[in-house]
Amino acid sequence: MADIKKRLPCNVPGDFFVDASCIDCDICREIAPDIFGEGKGSACVVKQPNTQEEREKTLMALLSCPVGAIGTKRKEGVRDVIGKFPIKVEDGVYRCGLSSKKSYGAMSYFILHPDGNWMIDSPRENAHLLKNIASLGGIKYIFLTHEDDIADAEFYAKAFKAKVIIHERDAHAYKYADIKVSGEDPVNIGDFTLIPTPGHTAGHMVLLYKKFLFCGDHIWYSPAKKRLWASKEYCWYSWSEQLKSIKKLLDFRFEWILPGHGRSVKMDEETIKKYIEEFLAMYNF
Repeated sequence: MADIKKRLPCNVPGDFFVDASCIDCDICREIAPDIFGEGKGSACVVKQPNTQEEREKTLMALLSCPVGAIGTKRKEGVRDVIGKFPIKVEDGVYRCGLSSKKSYGAMSYFILHPDGNWMIDSPRENAHLLKNIASLGGIKYIFLTHEDDIADAEFYAKAFKAKVIIHERDAHAYKYADIKVSGEDPVNIGDFTLIPTPGHTAGHMVLLYKKFLFCGDHIWYSPAKKRLWASKEYCWYSWSEQLKSIKKLLDFRFEWILPGHGRSVKMDEETIKKYIEEFLAMYNF
């Protein structure tokens, strides 16, 4: 739990606050965007919750913080909220929440599917989440977008005997993978399309399922810029390769962008295509 003595001055007065241990990972703003906003290199409480729904979302953000930087003077409802993970997005897709410090607070996801459920990247090890996922039928596959967001995948893989998927170029970070994708051509597993997108790392991949694109650290929505965005500063392998991989997305159709870092967004397919083209044009690509 956060330390009230280290409460940041950017927080509005009231019960909930963010302290100086915040790493600005963005997960609180993703889960409770009306409550948490931007500070100077940190998140901050910009509005105290007024309704039960707002309080629940704020508590979910508190529990999901990978470094325990969110605090509250009142603890009521915390035990009830833990049962609400994973958090439903739409049409059988969920956010796992409960992010791990090992992945710098990256968001992970869960998909209900009649042929077996999927987890995309990994939350931190948590017995409550494990129990909740078990009640939804467990996990058949764990898809790792890249080496940075593995977190506690091994914990969930062992618990559910799930098959772990990673690209061979990032497989050094998870030696026990069951399926190692090679090359740069898309691979289909049932309703799922695995798309190699090298750039951020050599073995980065995204996952397309129906109208949902799970992006890892490839591309995301920036509310400040009001457009799709990718980071040249935090590109570990090759920026030119990442631009090529972003252009590759124009060959696919989707409405949801669900990243590990950065904000998720739902838009019509043509708007997404326009934003991708605009981003590439910034680099004359």
